[in-house]
Parts: sequence; structure tokens; C-alpha cells
Amino acid sequence: MRDRLMLLSGWAFGAAALEPLAELLRERGPHLQVDIVSLPTLGDPDAWLDELDARLPADSWLAGWSLGGMLATQLAARRGDACNGLITLCSNPCFRSRDDWPAAMPAEVFEAFHAAFRLGPEETRKRFSLLASRGGFDARTLARQLEVSRLECPVAALDAGLQLLAALDGREALRRFVGPQLHLFAGNDALVPAAAAQALLDWLPDVEVDVIENASHALPLERAEDIATAMLAFMQRGEED
Repeated sequence: MRDRLMLLSGWAFGAAALEPLAELLRERGPHLQVDIVSLPTLGDPDAWLDELDARLPADSWLAGWSLGGMLATQLAARRGDACNGLITLCSNPCFRSRDDWPAAMPAEVFEAFHAAFRLGPEETRKRFSLLASRGGFDARTLARQLEVSRLECPVAALDAGLQLLAALDGREALRRFVGPQLHLFAGNDALVPAAAAQALLDWLPDVEVDVIENASHALPLERAEDIATAMLAFMQRGEED
């Protein structure tokens, strides 16, 4: 379905964080069916991709924010020609830094965050909303909007999502997927460094990568107009190829 876009949410946030972007996409691309997909609420991280593969229709565009983009990447590689194209928003191929991928959250910072979550999930989720909005034009308002959009799900599922953030390495999946790719990063992102954009281009020079300046990790909520414009233009180019 070249006229269908599946938009995967990020860790700990539900559909409300992506609804402004989805509404703009629907208004500007009336031919396009846009569905927001909440991430699985399974306690087993190994089952997440299978669950998404079973739930999402084939022959659609896949897009995702942060962890949603990392999972969309894996699913696009698995589906191959059955995926029309891939779009990621503030989604690093490796969320946690590795020796061969330093343009990511330092491993010790991630481990400290994960440990804090296990000790106090509620307070850590509030902190995550603040981190996601840091660097935005109106960070306080953005943080409140993110808080309202928080996904209510079992703590075990949220912990599984953090395990995936630590474990997923999308580099080979990005290389295997030969369909059109667009990767958008935020210049002031406190969770995914903007340097990841250049690292991705160095890894795959033929994909489309752009950095939205003066924007936070909450990019699809904060800059929905700019993101909708970029996504629709990219999808149109993909259909023409």
C-alpha cells in the first residue's frame, strides 16, 4: 500500500506525541493513510519485532521516532521489497555508544539512567520527558506536552524497551534495506547527538540525512510542520523513482 504510512512512537510515549505530525500529514497528503503505532507492551524484548511484524500491514511506508525508528529499521530490513521506504526521526543506529560508534549516548550515562529507572520508574520517566524537551524553543511547555502523552503500560515493558535501546544496532539493517531512506536528526537533541547524522552519512553515503537546527529530541512534536514537509517531499520522490 504505497498510500499507507505506519508511524511508530518512541520509548515511554503514546500516540498523542505524534498526533500533531500525523494530522498534518493527513491534511497535506489526503491520499495518505497515516496510522500511529504504539510500541509493544511485552516484557520480553526479543518478541517486540515479531509482534510488530505481525501487527503492521505489509507494502507500507515505515517511520519511527527514536526507539520506534530503530524498530522500523529492523522491520524494513526484514521485509525488504515489502517495505516502500523508511523514515526515522531522532533515531540513532546505536542509541548507546560503542567503541566503533561513539556518536551516541555514553554507555555509562545510559547504564545510570537504566539503573535509576529500575529504582524509581515514575521519577525517571519524568526526567526523560525533561531530557527529551531539552534544547527546544519552549522546553517547559514541550515537557508538559510530553508528560500528557506518556504511555501507560507495565514497568516490565518499559524496561524491555530500555534493553532494546541498549542492544539494537541498526547499521547492518540499514545497509541491507535497499529502499529509500530518510533520517532526520535534531540539532539540540540531548539524547541522540547531532553528530550521529554525519556518522550515519559516513556509514551509508547514499541515504538522505538532515539535521533540523535548534530542535530537541521531541522533534516530531516540536517541529511537526517542518517534519511533515520533509516527509511528504521524500515520499513523493520515492514514488517517482
